[in-house]
Amino acid sequence: MDNTNQKKALINGEIALFLRGLIIGKVLTLMVIGGLLWWLLKPNLLSRNSVDSSSNQSFKTVSNTASNFQTIADVPTASFNYGGSTAWASIRQLVDSQIQSDRPELKLRYVDPVNASPGSSSGIRMLLDGKIDFAQSSRPLTDEEQAMAKERGFTLEQRQVGMDAIAVVVNPSLNVSGLTIDQLQQIYSGRITNWNQVGGPNLPITPLSQRPEDADTVILSSNNDLKGQLLGSNVQYVYSTTEAVRQLSKIPGAVYYASARSVVPQCSVKALPLGRTSGQLIPPYRQPMVSPEQCPRQRNQLNTQAIKDSSYPIIANLFVIIKQNKGREQQIGDAYTKLLLTDQGQRAIEQAGFVSVR
Repeated sequence: MDNTNQKKALINGEIALFLRGLIIGKVLTLMVIGGLLWWLLKPNLLSRNSVDSSSNQSFKTVSNTASNFQTIADVPTASFNYGGSTAWASIRQLVDSQIQSDRPELKLRYVDPVNASPGSSSGIRMLLDGKIDFAQSSRPLTDEEQAMAKERGFTLEQRQVGMDAIAVVVNPSLNVSGLTIDQLQQIYSGRITNWNQVGGPNLPITPLSQRPEDADTVILSSNNDLKGQLLGSNVQYVYSTTEAVRQLSKIPGAVYYASARSVVPQCSVKALPLGRTSGQLIPPYRQPMVSPEQCPRQRNQLNTQAIKDSSYPIIANLFVIIKQNKGREQQIGDAYTKLLLTDQGQRAIEQAGFVSVR
């Protein structure tokens, strides 16, 4: 029995030794195979990592190319006064506040004119008189304004930063399908005095306008001379677009023209389609038109596509007016324009309701 037990123990020991050797051999074999595979695949892994790194670097490069308010150099550290077009009100509220948040070293203060209504013309006049450092305008400079600048020893430069349109608005109850540019001009020159002359009801027309010397926009001249805008004796003058909108809600036959961005979303007025001919009337708003009953829950939006492709007949470009005098006024005018023309600035101008130029 003892011999038998000894033989069994010996056999069991040999089996255990064999199994241990077998397991160790398999482990070593797997390690060798794994190492070989890693060696063979190493170049591909390095290549893939290189591609991934390159892709990430490329993405960062593309992301960094987008210009913003922080990328503009030579922004002056000081306080500046500016003024001008009332059509720019939403830009001053949205865009200028973003600029000053991102560039706190720059301080901007809007200044109203004294004894005049705010507008492009009054703002340019303030710039000529040295009362502000740059002006915002929704019309181009006139020959008269350029001549006045030269008399004072400098020139004026206009740089476009956005696009708007001129909209014609009436009382919501007025049943008129639209106007041609010629009909609009005849209304404001006093040759058309009743709405029945343009397909509307038998109702006297009451044209409202800012005074030409203060106005944001002009419709009767080529902008070469504001004095050439001869308005009829039936035109009633208003201080501002806000006052005009109030008058329109009270006078059934009233009509007014102003920045489309300013008046198209208003609930108490109706914007008319305009055209170069009666067969091509284009609305300044996106169709379908939002009725007064739906407003202010919904508001009419600017017809940006018609402005971009110039199918809408009266476009109003937005300009920064810069005094070219090699002084602080020119420095801030240049910097402000560059800020508005960045990708961030153009997006903000669109958010303010206008059309970008980039």
